[in-house]
Parts: sequence; structure tokens; C-alpha cells
Amino acid sequence: MKKYEVMYIINADVADDDRNKLIASLGEIITNNGGSINNVDEWGLRDFAYPIDHMTKGYYVVCKFNADNACLNEFDRLMGLNKNVVRHMITVDRA
Repeated sequence: MKKYEVMYIINADVADDDRNKLIASLGEIITNNGGSINNVDEWGLRDFAYPIDHMTKGYYVVCKFNADNACLNEFDRLMGLNKNVVRHMITVDRA
């Protein structure tokens, strides 16, 4: 398994409880598909550099995890389908 890092932005309109459930459910996608989560760092509400779909703020989260290709592909697919995830980017963690 390789080490990866994902940064994703959650819609700022999502309530605190729902946001915490969403972060937990996104982590469960990784663990249910054979991966493991090393660290979840919530950066909080931040302004965008430019408007995205008429939004100017979002809740930023960075997660470091280990996964194989099948787990990574499923996680990427489900992140793209989630309407509360504004943007996400997965990179290989070289650290």
C-alpha cells in the first residue's frame, strides 16, 4: 500500500454535526476498502481565492492515509459523487 494525502473542501452551508458525520463517513470509505487513516487535520472555514459555484467559503480538511489502487479509485469515485464535497485532490505522500 502507498501513502496518500487528500485535501477536500466541504460546502460551508453544511451544519457542524452533519459535517462531522461526513468527515467520518469519508474516512470509513478508506477503512472499509482495506486502507488505513494516519491523520485527519481539519483546517476549518476559509475563504476561496475565487468563487466556486457561487460559494466564497468552504471547510478544508486534509487526510493522510494508506491505500491500494482499488481503495484509492473507489474513494476518488465516491468523493466526486458527494454533493457536499466542493473540490478534492489526492496526491502521493512522499514524506
